[in-house]
Amino acid sequence: MEDMGQNLTRLIKERQLDHQYSELIEEVLKDPDVQAFLTDHQDQLTEEMVAKSYAKLYEFVHEKKKFERNDGMMAPGYKPALVMNFKFIDVTYVPTAELVARQKEKEIRDRVRSMDMPKDIRSATMEKFELTDARREAMAEALTFTSNYIENPKDFHKALYLQGSFGVGKTYLLGAIAHDLAKHGHVSTLVHFPSFAVEMKQSIAKNNMGEKLDAVKKTPILMLDDIGADSMSSWIRDDVLGVILQYRMQEQLPTFFSSNFNMQQLESEHLRTTQRGEDEPLKAKRIMERIRYLAKEIQMTGKNRRHSS
Repeated sequence: MEDMGQNLTRLIKERQLDHQYSELIEEVLKDPDVQAFLTDHQDQLTEEMVAKSYAKLYEFVHEKKKFERNDGMMAPGYKPALVMNFKFIDVTYVPTAELVARQKEKEIRDRVRSMDMPKDIRSATMEKFELTDARREAMAEALTFTSNYIENPKDFHKALYLQGSFGVGKTYLLGAIAHDLAKHGHVSTLVHFPSFAVEMKQSIAKNNMGEKLDAVKKTPILMLDDIGADSMSSWIRDDVLGVILQYRMQEQLPTFFSSNFNMQQLESEHLRTTQRGEDEPLKAKRIMERIRYLAKEIQMTGKNRRHSS
């Protein structure tokens, strides 16, 4: 706005403002963003209104320079912008695209709750999942589940029982599924089951067993990792795992599993025999009926990526 700029310069001189101050104001008025704003709002502004907004214009230019240098900003991650505020010019701070992206990613990660899981699992993604022939079926099933669940989250969707040896990517794929679902607002809880079993035993003395059990069994999407890795007492099998699975089966809540055992091995070699050596085939069968209702068995093979260079 050339005319207003000239008139404001004249106004500064007529008021015989301090020389240093007047130079500062003239510099502010020469800022291209300030000039563009004055031009865009010339029908709403008078010279006096602009003169009364010098402090805000100075703040804008000063903070903009800091933003461009990325140095000592008043609101880190926020870019200054000029706005009209009734009859005055004001400064607002709008989030940068980078900040918005970081905040969105944090919201996604916060929807992926983990208990005793590796730190990097919360940031696992489908895009980073290395696709090989041995992993193709698991990846396809994972994508099918997420697509169906996102489309109809209130329907029952059979989840996956990922079976394979150490380091083939079972846990990572669970994290990637959780991350994919989180991008669409869905909360998942990943639980390292052997560690959870220890915590449940300890919670008896702390009198918070019910609270811990409810947090796991009622989560919208549950992923039980490494089930069968440690020997299981009859109490953990029946009163912890059994209770969790019974509730989730009744409520038809998605429940994933990962294990080094296939389903038949889990039943006969792990769930059937307790820590005390008791043989309880019927109780093992009851647990497996719930697991089979909740999840489809998918075998994963391949090299051990935990020790690959």
